[in-house]
Amino acid sequence: MKILVPVKRVVDAYVKIRLNADGSGVDTANVKMSMNPFDENALEEAIRLKEAGKASEVVVVTIGPDKAAETLRAGLAMGADRAIHIKTEAARVEPLAVAKLLKAIIAAETPGLVIMGKQAIDDDSNQTGQMLSALLDWPQATFASRIELGDASVDVTREIDGGLQTLRLSLPAVITADLRLNAPRYASLPNVMKAKKKPLDESSPDILGVDMTPRLTILQTREPASRPPGIMLASPEELAAKIKQSGVL
Repeated sequence: MKILVPVKRVVDAYVKIRLNADGSGVDTANVKMSMNPFDENALEEAIRLKEAGKASEVVVVTIGPDKAAETLRAGLAMGADRAIHIKTEAARVEPLAVAKLLKAIIAAETPGLVIMGKQAIDDDSNQTGQMLSALLDWPQATFASRIELGDASVDVTREIDGGLQTLRLSLPAVITADLRLNAPRYASLPNVMKAKKKPLDESSPDILGVDMTPRLTILQTREPASRPPGIMLASPEELAAKIKQSGVL
């Protein structure tokens, strides 16, 4: 069985982001970029399923400019077998457009399972997996913390408010990964060097017949308001008085 893993190039999770002076978005000039952390978990799980003999091939796919190929190379170095680059210079690709592009790739690749991050840390939309499932009319399980793959079905454990929930999905299916699913591996230097020489399959929205016109308009981007400094209180009674004055109670 083939597993398809979409991955996204985002600002590295350990980089403090800066906004453009005009408030139009995040400044990405000369900023370290890396694979979206949730996508790393999804890819790690797909590779583990292949290593366990439950999958025959792991294919990574990304959407973005030429530089997004670095993210695919990172996925190949981790252990993916093939990579597909949907090239676009669009500054912003909305979740619905991503889902439509992935649907077109899935029609050509016919995977038995799609595992993807539950959200990307740049826009935090948490929509693409659900939209893709609806477009494909495939069963879905979100926020997966455990995946057990069978012959014709997959059991997915997910965290909910009341504890843990286990769903059984018939294949093919779409699963979105949570950070608790696993700990992604580090790519070895030999694998990194090999990944640089592997070919990338290329496509484009025009070839796939997908309209990339944005449907949403970002009016402004701004940093969160700074938190006021804390204060030291002498007693619980003083704390109770402060809470009462604030109107919380």
